[in-house]
Amino acid sequence: MVRNDSQGGPAPVAPPDAFTERANVQEEGLRDSFAEEGVEAWSRAAALLDWETPYDDVLVDDGTALSWFDGGELNAAANCLDRHLRDRKNHVAIRWEGSTGESRTYTYLDLYNEVNEVAAGLRELGVEEGDVVTCYMPVIPELPIVMLACARLGALHNVVFAGFSADELATRLERTESGYLVTCDGYYRRGSAVNQKTKADNACIAVDHDVTSIVTVHLDDDVYLGGDHHRYEDLRATHRGETVEPVARDATDPLFVIYTSGTTGEPRRVTHATGGYLAYVAWTGHSVLDISPADTYWCAADIAWITGHSYMVYAPLALGATTVLYENAPDQPEKGRLWEVIERNRVDVFYTASTAVRAFMKWGPDAPAEYDLSSVRLLGTVGEPIDPETWGWYRTHIGHGEAPIVDTWWQTETGGVVASTIPGIDEMKPGSVGPPLPGLDVTIVDREGEPAPGGEPGHFAVTKPWPGMSRALAREAAGADDWMYVTTDRAVIDDDGYVTFLGRDDDIISVGNTAFGPATLERAIIEVEGVAEAAVVESREQGGTAIAYVCTERGYEGTDALHERITAHVAEVLGPTARFGAVVFTAELPKTHSGKIMRRLLSAISDGEEYGDTSALRNPEAVGELETVTDGN
Repeated sequence: MVRNDSQGGPAPVAPPDAFTERANVQEEGLRDSFAEEGVEAWSRAAALLDWETPYDDVLVDDGTALSWFDGGELNAAANCLDRHLRDRKNHVAIRWEGSTGESRTYTYLDLYNEVNEVAAGLRELGVEEGDVVTCYMPVIPELPIVMLACARLGALHNVVFAGFSADELATRLERTESGYLVTCDGYYRRGSAVNQKTKADNACIAVDHDVTSIVTVHLDDDVYLGGDHHRYEDLRATHRGETVEPVARDATDPLFVIYTSGTTGEPRRVTHATGGYLAYVAWTGHSVLDISPADTYWCAADIAWITGHSYMVYAPLALGATTVLYENAPDQPEKGRLWEVIERNRVDVFYTASTAVRAFMKWGPDAPAEYDLSSVRLLGTVGEPIDPETWGWYRTHIGHGEAPIVDTWWQTETGGVVASTIPGIDEMKPGSVGPPLPGLDVTIVDREGEPAPGGEPGHFAVTKPWPGMSRALAREAAGADDWMYVTTDRAVIDDDGYVTFLGRDDDIISVGNTAFGPATLERAIIEVEGVAEAAVVESREQGGTAIAYVCTERGYEGTDALHERITAHVAEVLGPTARFGAVVFTAELPKTHSGKIMRRLLSAISDGEEYGDTSALRNPEAVGELETVTDGN
């Protein structure tokens, strides 16, 4: 249950003493310390890593680019593996749960050995420092192993979501000039076998340069390799027991290339630097997600996205923890599987998309109640804003009413978390992500980049550089006294400095004479008893009216009475002009594998337009059902 304060908003919630007393970060004046020390405060982040060559300066601005930890050299793979061997080589690094019930466990020594063997195999095939190796696999252990093997060699990895089409893969191979591709024969997606190798082969044919392919057997079927293909297992066998000296990389050297998902527009290429990025994700993993070596930690995402890079692979392994990898969708093979995984692995920290939490709430509390979730001491959310009701359900039913929740905001370009409470020192405000992290300053600006009046919504902007920023942002910020990173996300900042996100600027919806962010409208809908999830889009076909797509909680139906209660409550909360052109009840909303609602598809359905690329869609059956419902209306 979420209580309201005297102003009617959710009251602040203090983390329990049992948590704060053992939290990684307990320094109450941490933000003040960062403000007093300036950029030197980021040495705390660098201290979480081992450096081959110590850095000379925390930050250097030569007018062309910002250089974080300038002069320092390190290797990301060595920081995730080698340095842990002395004290915890037999500590579990990865617990993997497969789509058909199989599982694998890797200790840090196991992982070190396989990464070295794969690195030796890649080197034999010609991979050198600075080359780009593309990975096209589902969430299987071979994916982080290849990522770390690339990092060991000083090569860049370019992970492409396994569900993307051959054309999407070809585009990313072409744009990165990647001459190497690591893929698998196939995998199961929602119970159906996907021939991954055929898609990969078609992509290689489509590009204008030669691509050397490495294929790992995942479905255990006979795979014809042919051409310039190599079997992953054979490469390992050839180099069994070999070790590869980790290549010392300058802190500003690139670690990987990644593309934004493209669900809201054209995919953008983002490159992150080795030193700043790794220090920042280690620091935010340590302070925000409170990861320690004793923890079993689960970020329920896909490694292909930045969430997976930062908080499934690099942060937990750099910090010496156990990271859980889960291959399947959250509701596969049944809706209780996630809670079974938490119980079986005694997960301490669980980090997932807020949209996934809404889906859990829609399924009801019975499934998690059947499992022992008492090991969970911290919960996290990422992605779209989480409303107070969903926040309260999450804490009550998954966090047994005690676990703190860190609601995090960040982007591919930021590398890691930018705004969030630090659970060891900050109160939580349900529905708000919290203040910017120590060392960062943020503001709200209007469309012209001018400061918005206090308490007014506008574009969220970061006004200080940070170590995890992309290389492109590091170039933009160089030599600029008044630089700021202005995002397309709309937000408001309260008197305590807590940030509440309202949705993307390009999602703004006009209802009556007022412009609303979708999160504002959706939050009002979700407050109605019986509503689990909602998405609001604007329909051009219907004269710019707002269309609400609503999922009900278990035990409720999309009746006329519920429709009327939604309409009445939204008008009461947001004003009498806040009315929808239609309220469409549906069992599911179309979502990506990372849990984002695909509003672009909802808009296309409401306007009767072509859907465009749907390869990122996790649940295509939801689109078919919505077509039927919409046609029926």
